[in-house]
Amino acid sequence: MAEYRINELADVSGVSVRNIRVYQDRGLLPPPKIKGRTGWYSAEHLSRLKMISQMLERGYTFATISELLMAARYGLKVEHVLEAEPKRGSRWKNLKRMATITISELRKGLGATDNNIALGQRLGLLVKEGAGYAVTNPEVLAGAEVLVKAGIDLDVLLNRWERVQDDLQDIAASFVSIVTDKYLVEGAPFEMEESEVIRLAELVQTVRPMAHDIVEVAFSKAMDTEISRALDRGAELMMAAEDEKAGKAMDQS
Repeated sequence: MAEYRINELADVSGVSVRNIRVYQDRGLLPPPKIKGRTGWYSAEHLSRLKMISQMLERGYTFATISELLMAARYGLKVEHVLEAEPKRGSRWKNLKRMATITISELRKGLGATDNNIALGQRLGLLVKEGAGYAVTNPEVLAGAEVLVKAGIDLDVLLNRWERVQDDLQDIAASFVSIVTDKYLVEGAPFEMEESEVIRLAELVQTVRPMAHDIVEVAFSKAMDTEISRALDRGAELMMAAEDEKAGKAMDQS
């Protein structure tokens, strides 16, 4: 089976290295298999890239491509992805992003306990639906499956998510305060007219996409740094183990 480094994959697919990384960050392209310190891509990655390129040429957005790929992954129908948005305030506002899963599948695929399932509901990942659950973010479920099969404890994943959710709440408050600290000062008289209040609300909404991009770029950079550090630590431990093995062999001789 053909394997490619990222530069080689870019050459054979006609997709730039930068865009390959973008597709990975957006969850459209699975990560490569790591061997040593090199990421290797397969023929499946090449086929996925060609499909993504064709869909982009036809005018599909990244969001729609992601949803269609997830629909195929979890057996959803295309109409579930492309259906009109439900009425505002509906509990099922994000139904088109959901897949369903049974309790037995949760236990078998993820080794989920009752406590895990309850925490998943509190975090908003699972929504009770009949005898099973709707999964609000299938991408997260797919990633969790891979990690659990690799031996990562599900409790660790869910607790980390809970901690990150709290951290992100603080980050969101920090960005919104860019506007509110200037215009909504504690103890100061509130003398805004209606038009000014509307303008203030628009300013707060302006912060949203800016904050999203800043956090996304910063997080991507931080992840790259931590992954490199982890690979370096792994290489150092491997070299130390080899040195120790060689030393024992010399002692025995």
